[in-house]
Amino acid sequence: MTPQRDTVFLRGGTDTVVLRLSLRSTRVAVLAWAGALTLASLSLGMGEFELTWADTLRVLGGGGTLIEYDVVVGDRLPRVVTALAVGAAFALSGAILQRIAANPLVSPDIIGINTGASFGALLVMTVLGGAGAGLVLGALAGAAATGTAIVLIALKQGLTGYRLVLVGIGIAAMLSSATSYLLAQTNYHQIISAAAWLTGSLANRSALHVTVIGTTLAILVPALLVLSRHLRVLELGDDLARALTGGPHRIRLALIGIAVVLAAMATASAGPIAFIALVAPQITRRLVPHQPVPLAPTAAVGALLLIASDLLARLAFAPTELPVGAVTGVLGAPVLFYLLARANRIGRTG
Repeated sequence: MTPQRDTVFLRGGTDTVVLRLSLRSTRVAVLAWAGALTLASLSLGMGEFELTWADTLRVLGGGGTLIEYDVVVGDRLPRVVTALAVGAAFALSGAILQRIAANPLVSPDIIGINTGASFGALLVMTVLGGAGAGLVLGALAGAAATGTAIVLIALKQGLTGYRLVLVGIGIAAMLSSATSYLLAQTNYHQIISAAAWLTGSLANRSALHVTVIGTTLAILVPALLVLSRHLRVLELGDDLARALTGGPHRIRLALIGIAVVLAAMATASAGPIAFIALVAPQITRRLVPHQPVPLAPTAAVGALLLIASDLLARLAFAPTELPVGAVTGVLGAPVLFYLLARANRIGRTG
């Protein structure tokens, strides 16, 4: 039986294949964003102080009582916007790293980028007593240092997928030990707040968190659009990429830099939320088959996953609210086991 992809080639050629995949990619992105925005609108009205859609729209339009405005605009709206943006940022970071390494196991939370960002932010929080902008700078510095160390060590024998995973896991283990040491040296109140942040939480988000992740996406997404056209070339191998682009290593490092900053700012905005960066590209890959992970639908799927997980975290054990990182961890761990089993079955080595 002829595969569907081959049938398309026979009927319309390469241009038809590209057009169909592009249309499918666009359709997935639109549907995922529609789902994410629908859940976001539900999230704005759900909670101890419930509001209908009509009430929520009236408040967003400038109406409603002072209490309704404070609940919707002051409390829930920053949380919802942060969830959408952080989910998109983590998903893009994971998609970039997985395509560069040609390995589905490479994501910022697996190879230690999120752990480095967490350690940097925790260092600022517990040792320097910083918050706000200081926390953001600490997360960025920690992620940048971790990413640099991983790349420098992995480059010694080639930047393969499994070397990135192994080196990243080793560095993540060291940073986790350092994080535990910091927590052991802090007082009780700092431990409580730090532990909640290290799990990954969207509670009590503010305009600062929206600004941090929103500005990051506004700056890096255009740069990613420019560089993403080289991703397909990089996947063909360094020899061909060198002939077509002239500097594959510089492009690869620039893309890794974008992935690191996206993960760092997402972590600074909501904590090291697990598995979104790993799972979102894999879901997109199955929704849009026969091509490398497309970035636009992946961002939409990441936003949908995180807003859905946050809604579940708020409602599953209401009135008790779970950290969203606990929900994504429970949902994402089986996917990681599946990918590990699949990689072992295929015998893939990088």
